[in-house]
Amino acid sequence: MKKKLLYIFLFFLFSFAVKAQDEDINRKDGPFNEPRFNYFLKTILLFNEYLDTKNGSFNTTNLRVLHPIGNKSWNLRFDLPLISTNSNSINQTGLGDVGAGISYIPYFKKNEGFAVRTRVTANSATDPSFGSGKWVVIPAVFYARYFKQRKFLWISDVEHSQSFAGSSNRSDVSVTVLENNFLWFFGKNWIATDVAFRYNYVLDGFQNNAFVEFGRKITPTNLAYIHPSVAFGGEKSYNFGIEMGLLILF
Repeated sequence: MKKKLLYIFLFFLFSFAVKAQDEDINRKDGPFNEPRFNYFLKTILLFNEYLDTKNGSFNTTNLRVLHPIGNKSWNLRFDLPLISTNSNSINQTGLGDVGAGISYIPYFKKNEGFAVRTRVTANSATDPSFGSGKWVVIPAVFYARYFKQRKFLWISDVEHSQSFAGSSNRSDVSVTVLENNFLWFFGKNWIATDVAFRYNYVLDGFQNNAFVEFGRKITPTNLAYIHPSVAFGGEKSYNFGIEMGLLILF
């Protein structure tokens, strides 16, 4: 069943990978040009996420770099997470599971667009509590669309995480996520709401979460945001959390 789900997602990934239209990809406007989710500029994202779990706190400081290539319909992504945990009065800090990915935009218009992405996270954590203990492949499909004179943006995606190698002593990873993100832009600010329905096939339960985000353009190419989140579902992985980030576009 898990392999069938992975094959289905890989099919979606490659079925969308048709030749992009250069005249559309190079346009100055479109939903994937929004600074918060920009595919066409070099981007550095530095964020910190704090999660409260039943076994203590879990803190991630992540450096993410995105780099467009080719005619900018392709985009490379790299993630370097630093993890800190605090449980039973024991503090630990170390490297988490680093990741790399590639995105492709086969369809891009003024008011809507499709994108596909594949990421791989490595079994690189310096401590078992900092990572999954597995190599994981994560294909995803995105759809984005503007509404109401481009004041509102909807980004929806379906993503599946499937482990394919790693420690035999660790549980497999098999999770599907359906996420919907709605953003409202006004002036230099934005407000976003996001709900992610996440099903964990290994635990046979839901690990859903939702957040509200508040962001602002500090300069035309520098943005900051904060979003508190809450988890829900029978197998939720945390109770509540808060993330703060800084984006640099160039």
